[in-house]
Amino acid sequence: MSHLEQYAPGPARGAQALKEGEKWTLILVRELRHPPQRVWQALTDPAHLREWAPFDADGSLATVGATVKITWVGTGHTHEATVTRAEAPRMLEFADIRWELDSTNEGTRLTLWHSIDRRYISWGAAGWHIAFDVLDGLLGGNPIGRMAGPNAMHLNGWKQLTAEYAKQFAVEPHN
Repeated sequence: MSHLEQYAPGPARGAQALKEGEKWTLILVRELRHPPQRVWQALTDPAHLREWAPFDADGSLATVGATVKITWVGTGHTHEATVTRAEAPRMLEFADIRWELDSTNEGTRLTLWHSIDRRYISWGAAGWHIAFDVLDGLLGGNPIGRMAGPNAMHLNGWKQLTAEYAKQFAVEPHN
C-alpha cells in the first residue's frame, strides 16, 4: 500500500474565515516541524511547489516584482501573478495569497491568507489542509505525493473534511 493510499486527513483545525461580501479570506494556520528557511524554499521554488501545492508556478516566487504564471492543478485556470512582498524567510505575498512564517521552538508556524469566493471556502480550507499535510511529509522526508484539485476531492475523508470546515464557517457544504 502506498503512502497516498494510507493517507487520511485529520480533523478540520486552525482555520477561520473573514467574511466580506462574496470574497472571503481564508486564514489557515499550521505548525510545521521544519525551520522557516526550508518552508520558505518550499513556498517559493517551482520544483518544490510541484511536489505539494495546489498550483504550479513557472518561476521563483522569492523576489519582489517577479511575475510568474500560476496554474491551478486540475482546473486549467491560469493567471499571471506578481510577487508584491518577499521577505525571506518570513513573509510572501502574490495575487490573492499571503504567507507568514514565524519561527517557533519546534519549527515554523505557517499562516496562509487566501481570498476565496465564499461559495468555495470550505473546499479551499480542505484543499489547503491536505496540501499542508503533503508539505509536512515532504519536508520531513516522508513524501506522500501531491494531492490537489480533483485528486484531493476523491480522497477518503474529503467530504467529511469539507463538511467540518463548512460547519466551522457556518456555510452550506458545496457539492
